[in-house]
Amino acid sequence: MRYLVFNSFCFLLIACLSPYKKLQKTMGDVTCVQKFKPLFISTLYKTQVSVTGKQITGILLFKTMPDSSLRIVFSNEMGFKFFDFEFSADNGFKVFYIMDQLDKKSVIKTLRKDFELVLLLHTEPAKAFILKDSQYNYFAFPQEKGVNYYITDPACTQLLRMEKASQKKPVVIALMQDYRNGIPDTIGISHKNFKFTIGLKRFENVIR
Repeated sequence: MRYLVFNSFCFLLIACLSPYKKLQKTMGDVTCVQKFKPLFISTLYKTQVSVTGKQITGILLFKTMPDSSLRIVFSNEMGFKFFDFEFSADNGFKVFYIMDQLDKKSVIKTLRKDFELVLLLHTEPAKAFILKDSQYNYFAFPQEKGVNYYITDPACTQLLRMEKASQKKPVVIALMQDYRNGIPDTIGISHKNFKFTIGLKRFENVIR
């Protein structure tokens, strides 16, 4: 699953070291990033997770339910579940199942925040603002702790990366690339404070 090793992360981890304080506020439509929100109906991804040198591979399913909630189920190739989460239509969160080895508050919180970042949850426009540098726009959405940034070209036609950040630096960097019918073909999540990455590559066939 070498295609799940994103060489571009090395570049991004270097490129994102510039302090946020150097960015300047600018005017614009903060809702424009909503067009990058994945339109999952029932979508499968080949998945590779690396945690402190240990590798887990399997299949991850995003499925929108009749009540508009989103289920996220990660299992191995034999069907053994690692976790089964739900994000409700009002951004609520529920754990239906998580294996004993992962059943820790810190692990669940980390996974929840990672998925919230790539699902563009908690991106209400009321408190949002836009920053810019010479190349990019940073659409900033304050969270309970820190800020989620969605970084685009100046015209907001391409989502270049996502960052979950403290006041001074990014702590999580994520990518969503090669959208087809509103669904990214590739998703990558990389933590900076510890060795934890998630790589997703979409299956060609979609479950109905």
